[in-house]
Amino acid sequence: MYTLITVLIFITCVLLILIVLVQNSKGGGLASNFQSSNQIMGVRKTTDFLEKATWVLAAALLFFSVLGSAFIPRSAEQINQSAIKDQIENAVDPTAVPNFPTTTPQTDDSAEETPAE
Repeated sequence: MYTLITVLIFITCVLLILIVLVQNSKGGGLASNFQSSNQIMGVRKTTDFLEKATWVLAAALLFFSVLGSAFIPRSAEQINQSAIKDQIENAVDPTAVPNFPTTTPQTDDSAEETPAE
């Protein structure tokens, strides 16, 4: 379900981008192509349609975003969170002084090896 909502969000975003790019703030854009008065959608109706489409797509984007946040798969997030917590708890402290072995090596004279000639 989360994947479906994510796809719907992307489709809504692309449509919203296209609708906004078609508009022109000075009355041009797609509306400038319909200058004839015998058109089904005149200049004013085209601008109304683009404005209404922008508001509808913006509301749909908001709705899908809220709906998507409700369907986020929580179990996968908790698994990743516990894995991160394990890494943090098992991490080596870089400021800690390393512990070297305290045993001294044997200095037995009879155990010394002489180099072969």
